[in-house]
Amino acid sequence: MNILFSGNDRVFDGVLTCMLSILKRTAVTEPFCFYVMTMDVSHLKPEYVAISQQRIDYLDMIAKKYNPDNRVIRLDVTEIYNREFASCPNEQCYCSPYTLLRLFLDMIPDIPDKMLYLDVDIMFQRDIALLYNQDVSGYEYAAARDHYGKFLIHPNYINAGVILFNVPLIRQTGLLVKARKLIQTKKMLFADQDAIYRSTTKKKMLPQYFNDQKFLHKHTVVRHFSKRLFYLPYPHTENVKQWQLSRMYRLFGYAQFDDILYEYLYWKGKYEHEIEFEK
Repeated sequence: MNILFSGNDRVFDGVLTCMLSILKRTAVTEPFCFYVMTMDVSHLKPEYVAISQQRIDYLDMIAKKYNPDNRVIRLDVTEIYNREFASCPNEQCYCSPYTLLRLFLDMIPDIPDKMLYLDVDIMFQRDIALLYNQDVSGYEYAAARDHYGKFLIHPNYINAGVILFNVPLIRQTGLLVKARKLIQTKKMLFADQDAIYRSTTKKKMLPQYFNDQKFLHKHTVVRHFSKRLFYLPYPHTENVKQWQLSRMYRLFGYAQFDDILYEYLYWKGKYEHEIEFEK
């Protein structure tokens, strides 16, 4: 099973928590390959540095505790980004330029034919096989509707935080080639998401429980901790992530991820202790 994340050095907590939720909730015995796309664009913001190989090696060590054949691989796409998107209209997009990196998937040599892209603010409550084993033959990708976009933009407007890609077909149809062209030439509100949606030839719509962006139900497979609207005590938005434990417990009161988050705290504490010891 092939999983793709993207981000800078600050996605370590998200990758670790999401990866642990996959490893602890899965019943399959086949190995996982976790890819992390990253880049250094610190000229835009000082914190926009690539995730270090040291962090990737640590994540790889943890993954191998579950299966010695599991792997975590770092993909530095700085050169591709500078060639394709530097100074483009969407470089200062709503989130960060790292959201654009998934659009390079078809440009990576030796990438597997089936790839599940995940935002890092995601936790699996149920077995990932329920999602990964979806048949995408004949479809460029499978994705669920965006919780707000399906009302405000289009009933089948997707959320790009969970996408199961059929890589050979997107190369054939030029899905990401078209999406990159839009990013290079047209300013869009939800840059990468809009570009994928507008460039799609044929997609498979998934049930909302594969990307629940607002609630956690018993049948939820993926809980996406994206920004959401609250009406009380007054209308406002909150953007609480799963690794922000105090805020997450106070706002949502979830206990379903306790075993995952306890292990996350152990591994993160161990990592920070080792780094401090090395200093």
